[in-house]
Amino acid sequence: MPLYKTLTNRENTNVYIWKITESEAWLRTGLDLSENSINRLFTMSSELHRRGFLSIRHLLRVAGYTDQNLYYTIDGKPHLDDGKNISITHSYEFTAIIVSDAAVGIDIEKLRDKIQRIASKFVGYEEQFVKELDNPIEALTVIWGAKESMYKLYGTKGLGFKAHCFVEPFEIDIQHTMSRIVYEGDNLKFDVYFQSLENFMMAYILPAYNA
Repeated sequence: MPLYKTLTNRENTNVYIWKITESEAWLRTGLDLSENSINRLFTMSSELHRRGFLSIRHLLRVAGYTDQNLYYTIDGKPHLDDGKNISITHSYEFTAIIVSDAAVGIDIEKLRDKIQRIASKFVGYEEQFVKELDNPIEALTVIWGAKESMYKLYGTKGLGFKAHCFVEPFEIDIQHTMSRIVYEGDNLKFDVYFQSLENFMMAYILPAYNA
């Protein structure tokens, strides 16, 4: 089944996940693409990227939208024309969107050993927590996904993953933690929800209830 999973952790917020198993030809069927989307497809040399792009348009249909309802502002952020907030992610065979009344960010990453080698580039506040873990790959991927989601939500150049984005210690089984952006006078707190999708990790954020 193309639609892999739908999640609702908050009222008026839905996450739609697609596992890409279909051919590019199948994914092209039934879609009414805007001229801008057609042009973007032509510039994609990777079939995997084209299939991911098309699967996101199918997710939009599941959520009750069309490709024409989606637009991007000059800063590269996606928006829906009814005023709802949307965030989009694509990693290999998984794509996902989150649609909400609140500001949102979402990210999917493949679980890989490589993340331990680059951890020093994005782990600061979380360093002691990570050091105490026997197998930190999942936790590091959650931290990266949460910070990537914060960057997508905040959308401001200069925001540093290590210097300005912070993730509270957590237990993988709980699938929830808190995070914060502290940057140029802003101090913003978020709920972070996360879960594994086979050999991937998905994380998404919403403004904290008690912020």
